Amino acid sequence: MTSDRSVRDPGDGRRGAANPAVSGLDRIAAAGLGGRRIALLTHHAAVDSSWRNAADVVHSLPGTELRAILAPQHGFWGETQDNMIEWESYEHPRWGIPVHSLYGGSREPSDSMLSGCDLLLVDLQDVGARYYTYVYAMALSMRRAASTGIPVMILDRPNPLGLRIVEGRPQEPGMLSYVGLYPIPVRHAMTIGELARLFAHSDGLPTPEVIAFEADCTEGLPERYPWVLPSPNMPTPETALVYPGMCLFEATNISEGRGTTRPFEVFGAPWIDPDVLCGELEGHPMLEGSVLRPHRFVPAFGKHAGVMCGGARIHPIDPASFRPLRAGLALLAGCFRFRGSAWREPPYEYVWDRMPMDILAGTADARRMVETGDFDGLAEFCSGDPEAHSRLAGPHLIYPREFSA
Repeated sequence: MTSDRSVRDPGDGRRGAANPAVSGLDRIAAAGLGGRRIALLTHHAAVDSSWRNAADVVHSLPGTELRAILAPQHGFWGETQDNMIEWESYEHPRWGIPVHSLYGGSREPSDSMLSGCDLLLVDLQDVGARYYTYVYAMALSMRRAASTGIPVMILDRPNPLGLRIVEGRPQEPGMLSYVGLYPIPVRHAMTIGELARLFAHSDGLPTPEVIAFEADCTEGLPERYPWVLPSPNMPTPETALVYPGMCLFEATNISEGRGTTRPFEVFGAPWIDPDVLCGELEGHPMLEGSVLRPHRFVPAFGKHAGVMCGGARIHPIDPASFRPLRAGLALLAGCFRFRGSAWREPPYEYVWDRMPMDILAGTADARRMVETGDFDGLAEFCSGDPEAHSRLAGPHLIYPREFSA
């Protein structure tokens, strides 16, 4: 762990067989916050090792006043299903404090939302992919806090995709958006605390204090980590593992599995023949580390709701060799061989002037390669650049490791 003074390790002695992973929230629960007035950016998935939510933990700290809760896309409880479904602020039913929406009329807090607070505390469960918007709610909140002179503290959490493998290129100029507010790889191999330090540096803001976790998550989540689905279609860590590639199906008219019990692992459309699709892709090198099985399903909601879809389910069987971005683009190219497959038109995540696929991929090149079936080009596009990412992220890392592709 870095010796940077902006990273704090209270050392509360809670590590042990019963608590293999000690999160930043666990440490604050033990050490307290010294009577601060808190604006807490969090959601229901941020829990301690006893499965208590961050809001409950902070509200119970002696001498600490929880004055406001801020919550990202999908709402505090993960109640909104799809993208661009805004939700409204409300009053907490038990405590009478405001629960402010950061996915409504604005994606950043107003000065009034932080009024009377002397600390912005952040505890969010990320999934390790550039598209996942929660870290941008954090970044925009950090900007607002800096403008009002409020310090920021991040309660760090493990990245379910681990801290070593880098996939994909940073976005090209002009391709930044709320599904990629900073130029970073698709699979960034960083924690929210490390991203907060990088974002603050990029924006010229004070470096936030990070309460580090104590666990080995270099290759993924530590044993017995308390996983709560951070958004409605991210039910398991296995979903997070395929998400960096399968999220790209959101940019098409092909179902990404919303409306099923295995979103992002199941995909398809009424015009796709499962056996033909899987037969053409069987043994494809871009699907290394996974098994692809023909599948049919009827989504309960979302794309093609109530209609039988043909497609497949992807099963990662070797996380060490499986590369989700590479696999997802191969599957997209396979689906685009079927007449009827098409790209979704804007808007997408508050972008009205660029194709959804382009802002997700960070370039228009990937869209053209999918259309033409250029698997070699797609494989090259997916390759990460560990050295470049190390130069970008290295000064902001908290947990020592080396990046690889």
